[in-house]
Amino acid sequence: MGSFEASDWLDLFPAFADRVQGYLAQPWTFYQFAIIAACFGLAYALSLRIEPALETRARRIKGNPGLLRVIVAFMRRTEWVMFLLFVALARAIVLASTWPSRSYMLSLALVLGFTWLAASVLTRIIRSRTIARFVALCVFVYVATGVLDVREPVEGALDALAVNLGEFRLSALFVVKAAAIMVFLLWAAHLAASFIDNRISASSELSPSFKVLAGKVTRIALTVLAGVIALNAIGVDLTALTIFSGAVGVGLGFGLQKVVSNFVSGVIILSDKSIKPGDTIELGDTFGWIRELRSRFVSVITRDGREYLIPNEDFITHQVVNWSFSDNFIRLDVDFGVSYDSDPHEVARIAIEAAQGVDRVVELRKPVCWMTAFGASSLDFRLRFWIADPQNGLTNIRGQVLLALWDAFKAAGIAIPFPHREIIMRSPVEVVQKKDGPTD
Repeated sequence: MGSFEASDWLDLFPAFADRVQGYLAQPWTFYQFAIIAACFGLAYALSLRIEPALETRARRIKGNPGLLRVIVAFMRRTEWVMFLLFVALARAIVLASTWPSRSYMLSLALVLGFTWLAASVLTRIIRSRTIARFVALCVFVYVATGVLDVREPVEGALDALAVNLGEFRLSALFVVKAAAIMVFLLWAAHLAASFIDNRISASSELSPSFKVLAGKVTRIALTVLAGVIALNAIGVDLTALTIFSGAVGVGLGFGLQKVVSNFVSGVIILSDKSIKPGDTIELGDTFGWIRELRSRFVSVITRDGREYLIPNEDFITHQVVNWSFSDNFIRLDVDFGVSYDSDPHEVARIAIEAAQGVDRVVELRKPVCWMTAFGASSLDFRLRFWIADPQNGLTNIRGQVLLALWDAFKAAGIAIPFPHREIIMRSPVEVVQKKDGPTD
C-alpha cells in the first residue's frame, strides 16, 4: 500500500478546512452549537416519557409487517423527531432576529439530522439489522458529503488508500462502492422475489408443489442476476471468472455432492408433484404430514409434535407411502374375535353399524366386515372402514372403533372371549427309593 501522510489528507480538503476555520472564528458558531446541544438534551429528556406510550400504541396496528416495522422504528427515534422540531423552531427564531449567516450550523444540523432519521427509518423494511444499518450509513454519508461539499475530496482520499494486486488495483473506494452496489442489488432482488412469490402463492390455479418450485426458481434466478449485474457494475471482467468458476465447480461437485444431490432431488420432487405440503406420508419409521418443502430437506411433523427434517434425497431413493397422493381416502382394518356361541351374521351387522357411528368414518364408502377364520378360542373377524383425514392420526381412530365395538357387543350380549387353556392332571408317579442291598 502506498504511503499516505496526514499532510496529504489536509491537501485534499483545502476549501473545507478554510471554511471550518472561518466559522470557528465567529462567536455565533459556538452559540449555535450550544443551541443544538440544548435542543438534543431537551428532546432526549422528553422522549423518555413519550416514546414507550407511542411504541405500545404503534404495535397495536394490524396489517403489513413491513409498515409496522417502519412505524415502530419511527417511534423508537422520538428524540430525533423532537430534536429536529426544536432545531427548526430555533432556526426560525434566529432567522427572524439576526442575520441568516448566523444560522448556518442550525441549518446544517437540520439537514443532516433529517437525513439520518429518514435513512434509519426507511431501511427498517430490510429484515437484516446489519444490512439495514449499513445501508442507512451509506445513504447518510453520501448525502452528508454532498451537503458539506466534500464528496470529491473524500472519494479522492479513499481512492488513494489502495494496494496493487498484480494488474488489479484494490482501493478503499472500490471496496465501498462494491459493497454498496452488491447490498443494494441483492436487497432489491430479495424484494422482487418476495413480491413475485406472494403473487404466485395467491394464485388458486397453481398446485402447491408448482408454487414452491416457481418461488424457489425465481428467488435463485434473481439473486444470481443481481450478483452478475453487481460484478459488472463495479468493473469486474466476468470473462476472467470463467476458468476460475470451472475449477470451483469441479471442487464443489466433489465436496458438496450430498448438498447438490438434495437440491436436485428437491427440484425433482417439486416437478413430479409426488409430495406436497399437507400430504400425509410414511417414510421408514416416520409417519406424519408435510409442513414445508425446502431446497435441501422436507419438514415432516409427526403426531407427537416432533418435526423431522428429512433430506430430499431420501424421498427419491427410498420407498415413500403417500397416504394422500391422489385422494385423502384411507382404508383401515380392525381385527377382533367373538365367542363360538355367537351368530356370525349378527356380529357382522352390529360391527358395521358400530363403525358407522364413529364420526371420522366416512359414509361415502361404507364399512364391511368379514369372518376370516375359526380361531382357537373365537370366531375371527376383520372390520374394514374408510377415513378422509389421515393427518389427524390412525391409532386414535382405530381405538374409537374398538370402543364402539365393545359397547355394541356388550349391549347385544355378544361375548369377546379370552384364550382358554386346559390343564390335564394325571395321577402322581410313585417314587421307589432303592435300598442298599437285598430286602428280607
